[in-house]
Amino acid sequence: MGGKGVRRTAASAALAGAAALVLAAPPPAGAEPGAGTAPPSGTAAARQDASPAPPAPRLPRDFRGRGKWIVRDLDITVPFTWEGREGDSQMTAGGPQYPIWFTNLIYHDTLYTLTYKWPGLDEHPCSRIPGFSLEDLNQGFANARFVGPETLRRTPQRRVNHWRVGVVFPELPPGNYPRLPLALGDVYVDENDRGTFWQVLQFGVQNLYDPELDEWLVMDTFEHRPGTVTLPRRCEPPR
Repeated sequence: MGGKGVRRTAASAALAGAAALVLAAPPPAGAEPGAGTAPPSGTAAARQDASPAPPAPRLPRDFRGRGKWIVRDLDITVPFTWEGREGDSQMTAGGPQYPIWFTNLIYHDTLYTLTYKWPGLDEHPCSRIPGFSLEDLNQGFANARFVGPETLRRTPQRRVNHWRVGVVFPELPPGNYPRLPLALGDVYVDENDRGTFWQVLQFGVQNLYDPELDEWLVMDTFEHRPGTVTLPRRCEPPR
């Protein structure tokens, strides 16, 4: 769903989960990803073994996981949860006691984004973009490009497949044309389960609140059992 990356504009919302998200150029082994931003501790180092492209990432209908949301240029790291239930899903970063607090949802085929707290932010509307579902998100992942197998050097180490997703305008025709990278993302899923997401780098216009336009989500746990998805009262349609 693209973490905070699926907020603010219709263009970035259309990209939603193809982000992570949304989901910057893929880093070689040991290089810094994104727009010159250092990776979080334990980022991927490329393995030497070559392999054919595996099945593309696919977010499951039911899951729950916990981890961290990292904004390195602001030196902010907050708790993060990502949960799905019957095709709806919700990301939540931070909380009322943290400098960052936001939630993103795919709920009943509508994309919602609500940022409660962010440094320098005074407006807190709930944005709604109808006509966006889990299947739309997974269709974006289906068009992702396989970067290669890697190992996330954390505790425990995790062997993952690294994918690149993004939206560039104009995509066609090829050749010497000015292009704008609207939203790009690096997605790291378990090498044995394309439905288990361990790490995402998001970079682009969907990260306009961040001065360097890039943010990380890093999962510590990811379980394939139903989570809890709750539409905030502020996002409910008027009665």
